[in-house]
Amino acid sequence: MTSSFNIGLKLKIVSLHDMKIILETLRNTRKPRVVFTNGCFDLVHQGHVEYLSKARDLGDLLIVGINSDDSVRRLKGPSRPVSSLESRATVLAAFAFVDYVVAFDEDTPLNPIHEIHPDILVKGADYDRQNVVGADYVESYGGHVELISLVPGQSTTNLINRMKQ
Repeated sequence: MTSSFNIGLKLKIVSLHDMKIILETLRNTRKPRVVFTNGCFDLVHQGHVEYLSKARDLGDLLIVGINSDDSVRRLKGPSRPVSSLESRATVLAAFAFVDYVVAFDEDTPLNPIHEIHPDILVKGADYDRQNVVGADYVESYGGHVELISLVPGQSTTNLINRMKQ
């Protein structure tokens, strides 16, 4: 038996194509301020939770781009991801402050950014604005980039290293 909770989560995990259709409908009616961020979100921890919550506070709708398993392997190495795409997406979708989760297979989120056309592009403060993929594009149409401070010592790599010890 599938619970209504699981059905609700699955409605939040959408293809990029479906996300574009949803956004078109919303932009024709409500005109929400769309916030986009992305990452691997391999082992979700306190830092991720605080980061995503702060990102959602910047607008009306938070879309989280998540790297596919192949993309994570190319970026992080053959032992990653620890959690499958389905698992990572489901955990993200369970957060009330995440409105939609969209997977992408490329190494960068440039394609989803172009397709979603966010008002606000968010990354962690460990990035410099000039190193944020898609920043120039978002700013070209009047959107802006926000860098959110991170929780010190919170990272998936740190968690994995501690588990290995």
